[in-house]
Amino acid sequence: MLLCAGDGAIVLEPVAHGAPVWRHCGARVGASPLPPLAITRTAASFSLDCDRPLSTAPLAGEGWFGPSFVTLRRDGLSLPLVWTGVAIAHDDTVVRITLTDDLAQVTLVQTFAVDAGAGWRIEATLINRSDGAIAVDALASVLLPVPASAARVVSWRGRHNAELVESCEALPEQIWQRETRRGISGHGGAPGVYVGAAGAGWDAGDMLALQLCWSGDSRIAIERDDEGYHILTAGAVLQPGEVILAPGDSWSAPDALVAFSACGRNGAMAAQHAMVRAMLCWPDGAMHPRKVHLNSWEACYFDHDAARILALARAAADIGIERFVLDDGWFKGRGDDSAGLGDWTPDPVKYPQGLAPLAQAVRAMGMEFGLWVEPEMVNPDSDLYRAHPEWALYRDGHPHWTARGQLVLNLARADVRDHLFGALDALLRAAPIGYLKWDHNRDLVPAGGAAQVRGVYALLARLRAAHPGVEIESCAGGGGRSDAGMAPFVHRFWTSDTIDAVSRVAMQRGFLAFLPPEMMGSHVGASPAHATGRSQSMAFRAAVATCGHFGVELDPDALGADDRRNLAQWIAFARSARTMVHGQGVWLGQGGDGLVWQAQGCPRQGLLLWAIRRAPPQDRRPRPLALPFLAGHGPFAVRMLGIAGGLAGHAAPVPDLWSADAPAVFDGDWLAHAGLPLPPLRAESVAVFHIAGGDRAAVPALAAFPFSS
Repeated sequence: MLLCAGDGAIVLEPVAHGAPVWRHCGARVGASPLPPLAITRTAASFSLDCDRPLSTAPLAGEGWFGPSFVTLRRDGLSLPLVWTGVAIAHDDTVVRITLTDDLAQVTLVQTFAVDAGAGWRIEATLINRSDGAIAVDALASVLLPVPASAARVVSWRGRHNAELVESCEALPEQIWQRETRRGISGHGGAPGVYVGAAGAGWDAGDMLALQLCWSGDSRIAIERDDEGYHILTAGAVLQPGEVILAPGDSWSAPDALVAFSACGRNGAMAAQHAMVRAMLCWPDGAMHPRKVHLNSWEACYFDHDAARILALARAAADIGIERFVLDDGWFKGRGDDSAGLGDWTPDPVKYPQGLAPLAQAVRAMGMEFGLWVEPEMVNPDSDLYRAHPEWALYRDGHPHWTARGQLVLNLARADVRDHLFGALDALLRAAPIGYLKWDHNRDLVPAGGAAQVRGVYALLARLRAAHPGVEIESCAGGGGRSDAGMAPFVHRFWTSDTIDAVSRVAMQRGFLAFLPPEMMGSHVGASPAHATGRSQSMAFRAAVATCGHFGVELDPDALGADDRRNLAQWIAFARSARTMVHGQGVWLGQGGDGLVWQAQGCPRQGLLLWAIRRAPPQDRRPRPLALPFLAGHGPFAVRMLGIAGGLAGHAAPVPDLWSADAPAVFDGDWLAHAGLPLPPLRAESVAVFHIAGGDRAAVPALAAFPFSS
């Protein structure tokens, strides 16, 4: 059975009894008949007489000594399984495998489906067909062989205000594991991993990428078998005893998105973006231009009322903002983070007329009105908690552990979800609110388990069905819950509470490993940055923010005249450039002397290229920047739009090539191999280029560029 997707292929071989065995997971191969695996393998010393090669669902206790696909208990004792029956249905795009244990009366259904033509969506569902209860301790989403060329593991770790720190390690001699235990996917980003060949880079080499569609605790592991190959497993981490299947019940593991690229990390990233984009549910069925928005949080924190917010909204409208989002502090009793969560009605002191007049005034200014909420949380100092303390996650006899002064509501309970839906539904019906920033500002202690995660999904799905025109942003202490599990319900992720542009460069590149740029919240923050205290020019901050979904996180009226005018020009540029930045291709790379670059768009229709320098250069002159993805695409007209940021005064000279009115013309092969000549760049600066297919000299249809320092 052969399933081809993108650069890759999966080959499975049916066997007479039991799960199909893996023959291949890696580069594309043909559909020629293969000799059975059994006649290609010799006997091995100190092995069972009955061979047990790697299958799609290997089990402990039947001669397989690697990781088990499923672990069950009945009456407190281990319930070993043996697949005694198998049924397979398949075509060119889907393989569905049904495995049964006739003695235990358990069925496993696995589905391997080509997704968006780019990779595979892999599913696993366990069904209890017995007349007694069964406890599920673990069910993998997928278990597969790593390509033989693999040598390196790329993953991401992080914490609040320091998300998405990239880690590169050698493939393990024993086991490598990435596990989260905080109840959310975490500040290391999506639950995923890249596994690449020794020489694989951004644009070349074999690369396998996996991410789980899951927003809770997860485990991803790579284990070396004693036959010399490596096995990749991924799945949700279940709390002991949390999944008990009554007769007839089923449990589905989170779906896994798997892709293989022969074109390095950029190819794997493109495949992951394609599969995530296929999951998105945009209002009206299609992505509209992504509105530039201003969020009130760092402009005023909790210190606001109707007059203050109206003044901030007017300042936002004056510089071209399209959506105004009122952040924390608008609801009853909310003067700081110690009270009010759970009481989702406007504060009668700050907003005595409610939110409707404010929202209508914002709309009259030509902007959409958005609102911050944190529905999954409750303060002990709230009417909701006083009425229903039993609704919080807790353990009998144990302290109620607070974080940021708040507890977590138990969304496994239908009555809690019903209450929250009613409160949010009432808000959305009482005022013209087109956007919700949905926050989640603490780890789960005690753990809510998978039921908590699926309760969040159920609440979001119900709200989206009732208000399909409302966009939702996922935030969790910044980037603590940015993953494909949330993708069907939200339209944006807040990347980090750190808006320092130097920090954001690496964070945003980590985000893009699994999620597309139109979902990446990228804001221009204040200088000095509130999270780090570092100062950067307006131009540098804005240039970095244009790589994602552009926004603003400051008070425009607090800026000097030059910065305010500069920011307005950047907003105009972001609005004009978003057809290239959003919903299109993304390519990342690294140049010489510490330079990093990013390109977005379509090679034949127009690209933006950012060449970003974070630290001072060490070389006397910049080296040409190779852009491998342009090979074979013919001639390109390249125009340097300008240099954003850098130190004020004593500007480095720009080569005559980039000072001319007409664009320079290069062949794509030249740009791919010899490279694009660069101007000198100082620390914290970005050279931005427009690249258009063909040799035409047309000026790009973009707004003017405010590339001053």
